[in-house]
Amino acid sequence: MPQQEPVDQWIQELINMGDEKMTEKQLKIVQAAVEVFAEKGYASSSTSEIAQKAGVAEGTIFRHYKTKKDLLISIVSPMMSKLLAPFVLNDFKEVLEGEFPTLEGFLYAVAVNRLHFARKHLKIIKILLQEIPFQPVLQEEFKQHIARRVIGRFTEIIEHFKAKGEVIDMPTPVLLQFAISAMIGLFITHFIILPDQPWDEEQEIRHTVNLILHGMSAPQL
Repeated sequence: MPQQEPVDQWIQELINMGDEKMTEKQLKIVQAAVEVFAEKGYASSSTSEIAQKAGVAEGTIFRHYKTKKDLLISIVSPMMSKLLAPFVLNDFKEVLEGEFPTLEGFLYAVAVNRLHFARKHLKIIKILLQEIPFQPVLQEEFKQHIARRVIGRFTEIIEHFKAKGEVIDMPTPVLLQFAISAMIGLFITHFIILPDQPWDEEQEIRHTVNLILHGMSAPQL
């Protein structure tokens, strides 16, 4: 029997979380919405397209969800708060709590760990990366359930390496913003902007870590 896709497992969990059991049609709508949102993005998707993929009338969607945005939030919000956060934090725990002798080693471990996670759960990750910048509800969910817990640990790690003299004396929030932006940029480029472009993952991770550590300036002679 083929292994079930991770996103399908999450949809099953989403069904189990609800107070009322999903109908067969509602389940098809949710599955189709995840596929369409991941492939085309929320703004470029239509409820008619989702309905066609689900094999239901478009009016059936609106009997369960008032708007397309309600459909998006109903899928992503509980996934983030009750499913994604544990997946992210439990899967990330080994890296966050690990002992790394150098900042380079820590950044490399973060990149490898998160790329592996993103590849396993690509559809829902694509939806989150595409929609969080434009959906205040999802931004708040992300801050509440994931960012605050991860940022706290990242801050401790950066402060540790600052004390060792491996990091320049700049405000830690600024350093975190720069490092996280570079990492997310790596993910977005590979999985969303240029998904079909061949790349050497090991080399790209090393390049990204090197840029975080040393910037773009050439060494002064």
